Amino acid sequence: MDDFDDGLGKSKSIKMSKIYIITHADWWKKWSDSEVYESPTLVDESFIHLCTEAQLSGVLERYFQGQSNLLKLHIDSTALDSNQLKYEIATGNDLFPHYYGQIPKAAIVEVEKID
Repeated sequence: MDDFDDGLGKSKSIKMSKIYIITHADWWKKWSDSEVYESPTLVDESFIHLCTEAQLSGVLERYFQGQSNLLKLHIDSTALDSNQLKYEIATGNDLFPHYYGQIPKAAIVEVEKID
């Protein structure tokens, strides 16, 4: 991870509640000049799929198995508009976080390569 440019150019050291997005590095790069991030699902489904730490392994296994060049975006949920963040029943009758809007880059506190 030494040579990885996360595209954020900042660091934060505050107490927060993290949620996550898995995305492809090429898609993340498309948003490098923007102050927001948007996944393809925002247009297709009107929200961005996120997950909790406990849900990460299941999400990776179900939707990203065998794929490479993936990133895990760490999101500070307290920096999001609470009116647009909803926990809704999804796969396995589990509550998943969905965000109904573009995610401000200020809420993305870390970008991590997934090997």
